[in-house]
Amino acid sequence: MKPVLVQIAPMLESVETRLGEAYEVHRLWEAEDRDALLARIGGTVRGAVTNGHHGIAPAVLERLGALEIVASYGVGYDAIDIAACKARGIRVTNTPDVLNDAVAELAVGLMIALCRRIPQADAWIRAGNWPSGSLGLTGELTGAHAGILGLGRIGKDIARRLQAMKMRVSYHGRREQPFEPFTFYADLAAMARDVDWLVVVAPGTAETRGIVSRRVLEALGPEGALVNVARGSIVDEPALVELLASGALGGAALDVFADELRVPEALL
Repeated sequence: MKPVLVQIAPMLESVETRLGEAYEVHRLWEAEDRDALLARIGGTVRGAVTNGHHGIAPAVLERLGALEIVASYGVGYDAIDIAACKARGIRVTNTPDVLNDAVAELAVGLMIALCRRIPQADAWIRAGNWPSGSLGLTGELTGAHAGILGLGRIGKDIARRLQAMKMRVSYHGRREQPFEPFTFYADLAAMARDVDWLVVVAPGTAETRGIVSRRVLEALGPEGALVNVARGSIVDEPALVELLASGALGGAALDVFADELRVPEALL
């Protein structure tokens, strides 16, 4: 008999095929009556598979009395109650490092797109506006100063790419890393005041929730720009919306939001 798994959210077809070959898989998101499904299989489920976005709801975790492992197909695990799993002896796994280059490339791509106004230029051309005049000059990253919030593995990959583009790089984190060739700031707002770009790549935790506050965003100022490829919870989103609308913040390029998949209308 195959071990019983509950799958919290859709995954790549190739992954789902492999899971189906080795396990008895119950797809929770497809169930018409999730409570009925959990009541029927909860005592037999040994593993839960999920991703960094969906995690596993506490109410679901409580229903899985025989659970031995939560396997997250992604780097982040802030949507999983680690303390509850630890208390029950449930293993939690993730997939660190597999997306380092992809996230670093995305961060740089967002910076280029925002600086060079690539989306606006594309829309301008497609709307047939070119004959009526130019969209105007744009900026450049060369010589600019970037501040990275979270100099972990991905943060370092971003920093090296920005150095290759002739940018100055500083960082803020829990501690100084003296062997890294970047300037450390103990105060995030002070770094935001000094840089042109604030790149957020810190993990989403209770400690980092709202750390990019109104004060930090105001310090970044009308000539500064925010890039977030980490977690929406890290940024004070209402303050971000207000400061962008008033011109008190120069711009933002966002891969994540506070309440996914609901994007504030003001950011669209």
